[in-house]
Amino acid sequence: MRNAITRRSFLALGGSAVVAVAGLGLVGCGGSSSSSDSSSSDSSSTKQISGSVTAAGSTALQPLVEAAAEQFQDVQPGITVSVQGGGSGQGITQIVQGTVQIGDSDVFAEEKVKDSSDLQKIKDNKVCVVGMGPVVNPDLGITNISMDNLKGIFLGQITNWKDAGGPDQEIVVINRASGSGTRATFESNVLKGEKAPDSFKPQEQDSSGTVASMVAQTPGSISYLAFSYYNDSLTALSVDNVEPKEENVESGDWKIWAYEHMYTAADPDEATQAFVDYMLGDDVQGSLIESNGYIPMSGMKVERDADGNETTK
Repeated sequence: MRNAITRRSFLALGGSAVVAVAGLGLVGCGGSSSSSDSSSSDSSSTKQISGSVTAAGSTALQPLVEAAAEQFQDVQPGITVSVQGGGSGQGITQIVQGTVQIGDSDVFAEEKVKDSSDLQKIKDNKVCVVGMGPVVNPDLGITNISMDNLKGIFLGQITNWKDAGGPDQEIVVINRASGSGTRATFESNVLKGEKAPDSFKPQEQDSSGTVASMVAQTPGSISYLAFSYYNDSLTALSVDNVEPKEENVESGDWKIWAYEHMYTAADPDEATQAFVDYMLGDDVQGSLIESNGYIPMSGMKVERDADGNETTK
């Protein structure tokens, strides 16, 4: 896996960490204050702004936003950025309700919000692409799975690894919660609209960090994670002999991926816009994205719309 770096301190907290940057300390979900040119600004000509921004939602995107927020402090020390998880559904709900300044999501808002008037309240900012894939406990001893078997496991049809290319061992399925964008992406690309029976009730976890820790510790377990959470305590599976690598996502050979969205109000305040602009600027797009295991938009040879239709660029 090229440059897939896991933030171990983040995983240890189960994905629920809150990072606050800038000298003002942690703040809640209040809006940002107005800005002014600072006479004590750094050597650059960047207009100095003060205020607070809360970004909440996708735990798949959370490590990148945390890393960017730390760097952003050097550019805009007067802005406090609080980064929270909670899942894509929560992020979208909160930005529509106006209780946060940024709603992070692995899915298009159209998948969660059906009221067109609510969609008009928010603006989509695609900051990168994230690859996702199945991970298993490393003691299992397998490195590849067919898409059909992967589908069968998460539909509850295959319950022993001997029927999916592994040892004679019970399969322990660890799912994300229903509001998770990672789960929505995985199910859209793997289950293709099929639903597991009500009798199939795998355990569910609220954060990617918790999932990573549980798979590493649970014999026979399988789940799915963004590439940014891959680490040496897990085995990331190839699917149909295609490796979970960034270049395979870019080419379209790896099918389990999503855009990472940072939704703002349709007319965001100045501090929020400054942070989003930073996310889309060279400091993040040039190196931080890849060094944290994400994929720049510029490298994609395929694209998708909100209905899941895929086209080649």
